[in-house]
Amino acid sequence: MRRTKRTVTVALLLSVFLLPLLSTPLLAATANERITSSVHVVRDMSREEDVSAMADLVKSAKGVVIIPNYVKAALGIGGAHGEGLILRRDASSNTWYGPNFLSITGASIGLQIGVQSTALLLVITNQKGMDRFYGDKFKLGADIDIAAGPVGRSTGAATDVNLQASIYSYSINKGLFAGLSLSGAAVTTDHDANASYWGSSINSKEILQKKATVAGIQPLVSALNELIKKAVD
Repeated sequence: MRRTKRTVTVALLLSVFLLPLLSTPLLAATANERITSSVHVVRDMSREEDVSAMADLVKSAKGVVIIPNYVKAALGIGGAHGEGLILRRDASSNTWYGPNFLSITGASIGLQIGVQSTALLLVITNQKGMDRFYGDKFKLGADIDIAAGPVGRSTGAATDVNLQASIYSYSINKGLFAGLSLSGAAVTTDHDANASYWGSSINSKEILQKKATVAGIQPLVSALNELIKKAVD
């Protein structure tokens, strides 16, 4: 019993030193820097040989979330945090809206140690999923269903063969491309980044009704449209 208490205490104390890494300058990106980093994420994922399943989902998606750096720090007990953006999409006209800036924060308990950064892309497949992003905060897996996205030549290779989840998540780290579970992570609107980018304080739903026509967002829109071309017809 004493050994167990001591182990937990040590893990908690060391986590205190690891977790501040989650708020390092790596995450303190401006709105425009997040857009630029998101372009790189989409292009990197598009180069993967098994990207077509994700491209199939994006082709009919209601929107996508991109988190260029989702940093996980842990020693037994840890956490993760990332800052990024969401773009809404009208699949019928291939029109993109936004961006709305947000953050994702999660926690984890288990046999793990160290610090790791992963790029995330979440595909929102239905209106139920998109509606959650009109608010200020919600929890993945609790308030809305999320699953690791299928990887392969087609969406038929999915773990969730019926593709009924509202959100599917993908990650890429050091060239490894895969689905990733984010159940339990909290999504929060970044009002400061939104005010900085849009020049005024407006809510998420208003932002996601604005067409993504500003010059600065066009490279990301182009990268997403190029990704869609990877879909299997």
